[in-house]
Amino acid sequence: MPIKKALELAYTKDLSQKEHIVFILCEFLNKDKSWIFLNPNFLINERKFFTLVDRFLNGEPFEYIFQKTSFYGMDFFIENGILIPRFDSEILLEKCLNLLNEYHFENILEIGFGSGILSIALAKIKKVSLQACDINPLALNLATKNAKYHQVLDLIDFKLCDFKNLSSNYDFIFSNPPYIKNSYPLDKWVKNEPHNALYGGEKGWEILEDIIIFAKNKKCKILACEFGYDQKEILAQILNEYNFKAEFFTDYHGFDRVFVAHNLKY
Repeated sequence: MPIKKALELAYTKDLSQKEHIVFILCEFLNKDKSWIFLNPNFLINERKFFTLVDRFLNGEPFEYIFQKTSFYGMDFFIENGILIPRFDSEILLEKCLNLLNEYHFENILEIGFGSGILSIALAKIKKVSLQACDINPLALNLATKNAKYHQVLDLIDFKLCDFKNLSSNYDFIFSNPPYIKNSYPLDKWVKNEPHNALYGGEKGWEILEDIIIFAKNKKCKILACEFGYDQKEILAQILNEYNFKAEFFTDYHGFDRVFVAHNLKY
């Protein structure tokens, strides 16, 4: 079927998703948008194309369909069952890079590595060694695959465990943990991502509080975390309670998104 006809039929499925449907066709054909519209009579396998469109319209994210994503200008593998990286998390990465420019850390830990993007980016850009933990076996396999792809597997010690079970001390800890309130409504695409990587509890910030307490007990000098847009005030109170002095940063949309907290005891 010609591209023009295939797109017209696909639009009838949900016209509000027109731009996304074009994106799917671009990925399907490995062509850019301009090529698509300059070649309206190019014949495609419409059955395979419509199958991809239906998967997306039924709530399967693009990244899971095509098993790839990008972050901070780098390409990564992604799979169903692993949290999809968000553009907003680049703020956390940038703050971590700034800290590595300013300080020398002996023991670095990422809590909840997921696809491995943050640890891999730090290892690749700054050539630092670090540890990273996660409780998801799928995450361990995917992060290892991504680290091999970016040739930094020898710099990262991925551990399959709950961070609370780690016995070592760490002078720098960073994390993008689950922080969405259990009752918060999500769209159908986000609902297809792993819930234990999204929801942080009835209040949303419970895991963040656990990480702050863990960092204090592990004599952590600096803690950097991503958090929910409405959690700055409560996190400031908790950080102050555990003797951390925090600076808060907004994302590119102007929402509170990341804190960098210095342990006043070290």
